[in-house]
Amino acid sequence: LARSIQRTAVRQAHRKHEPDFHDKYGNLVLLGGAAVFTAVWGYVFTQAGIEWGLSPVGRVTPKEWRE
Repeated sequence: LARSIQRTAVRQAHRKHEPDFHDKYGNLVLLGGAAVFTAVWGYVFTQAGIEWGLSPVGRVTPKEWRE
């Protein structure tokens, strides 16, 4: 039994490794995702009209109550 396991392990070790999808396109997909992420958030931060003041003190005023 031990010899057959050893033979199988040697056979698999010598088998040529075929590149799968991740080997071929992994870095490309990662870079593409990072580019889309950066573009979308860059647009949001520059175009959404966000005011970069973190303290609401003096800015938040209650509206007049209408009956």
